[in-house]
Amino acid sequence: MSWEHAKTVEIAATPIDVYNIVSSLERMGEWSPENTGGSWILGNGTNVGDRFEGNNAIGDRTWSAVAEVVRCDPGSAFCFTVGALDNPVAEWGYHLEATDQGTRVTETWKMTQLPPSLVDAPEERVQGRADMVADGMVTTLANLKASIEG
Repeated sequence: MSWEHAKTVEIAATPIDVYNIVSSLERMGEWSPENTGGSWILGNGTNVGDRFEGNNAIGDRTWSAVAEVVRCDPGSAFCFTVGALDNPVAEWGYHLEATDQGTRVTETWKMTQLPPSLVDAPEERVQGRADMVADGMVTTLANLKASIEG
């Protein structure tokens, strides 16, 4: 069962410009097919330990989750965990690499443990959720690229 994915896109912008956008989690709802936005509850994403409450929706199901910044290296990487702060269920990251055309952006996701909604779920449902995340990452990166490149 694959609980880890990485998807990559090239964006015609500098790594620092891309970083400034992906580290603005309050804007994630503009690109993500699942996240609908949210707000900073501690800090503003510029320091490790800053926290964000994100709102999410899949069909009629809605929920909120707390994200905590675990890496913020401007122009290089922005990463955060999601779920209980002392026991997160997933880690997301945006890793940036300068290229001749701009920036290679790799979005990463790793489910570190099953979230409460999947603890007793059959394996197919857990894998379906992981596959849904992978598909959402492709959509998010395409929307991010379109937004940045205009």
